[in-house]
Order: sequence, then structure tokens, then C-alpha cells
Amino acid sequence: MKKFPLLLGLVYLVTTSFYLAKIEMKNAEKKTVTKEVKLSPKKNFSSESQAEEVYKNLRFEDETLSFEVFEKAFLGFQNLKKSGKLDASSHLLSVCDFSLSSCKKRLWVLDLDKKKVLFNSLVAHGKGTGEEFATSFSNTEDSHQSSLGFYITEQTYIGDNGYSLRLFGMDRGYNDAALARCIVMHGANYVSEDFIKSQKRIGRSWGCPAIPRELAQPIINTIKNGTCLFVYYPDQNYMASSQWLKNAEIKDQILGDSAAKMATN
Repeated sequence: MKKFPLLLGLVYLVTTSFYLAKIEMKNAEKKTVTKEVKLSPKKNFSSESQAEEVYKNLRFEDETLSFEVFEKAFLGFQNLKKSGKLDASSHLLSVCDFSLSSCKKRLWVLDLDKKKVLFNSLVAHGKGTGEEFATSFSNTEDSHQSSLGFYITEQTYIGDNGYSLRLFGMDRGYNDAALARCIVMHGANYVSEDFIKSQKRIGRSWGCPAIPRELAQPIINTIKNGTCLFVYYPDQNYMASSQWLKNAEIKDQILGDSAAKMATN
């Protein structure tokens, strides 16, 4: 009889030890799993966009172009390339931010391949567009107002304002009358630091993006013959309607529109 309780106690100890060992193994597995989860890569991690990647490598010295404006300019630039309006190898992007004071250097010429700021300059808006700040824009002849949107640079010529660059407006209803209105880039004596000191603003054009006389030739020679210029202002109507500021595949959209027109005809 004494052996039976002893045997029961021995069985109990063996069973309990096995059960406790099993629990410890489960706890060890849980700790291991928890540790692995902590070391696993973060989910929903999004890499920087191409625009962000280019922008963070640009070195702005005088005035800094805001990322918000650059992102829009970059989107339109890419869409113009997708549509075939710009050459696929195009790498120059000029941005004019007319939301800034005319006393600031608000024109940037960027080399996107080299991620380099080539020029940062003063630039005038039209006399009908505003005083120090631009407020009103037009696509109408004799309005003396600047026009918003994307342009593709054309040929150079010597005119009344000296060495000048023709601009072809790409936004229907906003700047597509640029050639007819003679909206061009040219140099002007009233675009200078001296003029700012005396007038508290630079002079104004008849709608052209006029630049300092001494920079006219180097800037125009850099961006002539098929590069992109974006004239920006936070106009909500323009932002919502410009086909170049849409994320959709512009090339497919344009081809689809062309096919629809041909079918109608």
C-alpha cells in the first residue's frame, strides 16, 4: 500500500514536468515570433516619388523654388513628354512662380538630368496683371496681362526688345494665343535690382516674361528650341482644367480623343 501513493506521486511529477516543459516551449515560440515581427520591414512603406528625388538634390542658392510648384511643373513636363509634345530626351525645365513678389528672383532654369539650377532670375509680369504682385491673367489680345500654363520654347529672333524667344502655349484657353499675342521672352532694362530700389518692384511688360537685359542671351540660348516653361499661379480653375496637371496617362487620353474625332468625322 505504501508503494501505490509513491507511484502516484512519481506519475504526477513526471506528468507535471512534461506539462510545464510544454508551456515553456510555447512561451519560447511566442517570444521568438514577437521578436521576428519587430525585426520585419515596415508595411505600407512608400518610396519617394521621382519629383521628390530630383527636388531634394537641387541646390538652391538665392531663392528656393517651393516643392509644391516644382511638383506641378514636373508633372506637366513628364506629361508633355508622354504626349510627344516634348522630345523624350528633354531635360530642361524652366519655372516661373508668379505667386511671389516681383522683387524676388522667381524664375528658375533647371537641368533635371544633372539636378542643377542653371539660372535663378528676376522676371516681369504684364502691367495688366498687377503691381508688385501678379493677380490677374488673360489669354486675350491687348490685355497686357500674363498667361498661365505650360509653354514650349520656339526659335529666337531680334525684335523691338532685342534678342527674344518665341513661346508656344500648350494650355487651351489659357495661353494658346501666345504666338498671336507676341508673348515672348526678352530682356528689359526695367527688370533689375536698381529698378526695385527706386520703385519697390520691377517694371512690367505687356504680358511677356521679361528678364534682365544681361541675362537675356545666356538664358534664351539655354532654353530655346523645344524646352518646357511653366508659368505658375495658384488659380484653381486653371489647376483643375489643365490636361498637363492630371496624373492619368496623357498619351492614351490624347490618342483616344483623336480616335474619337476621326470616328465622328
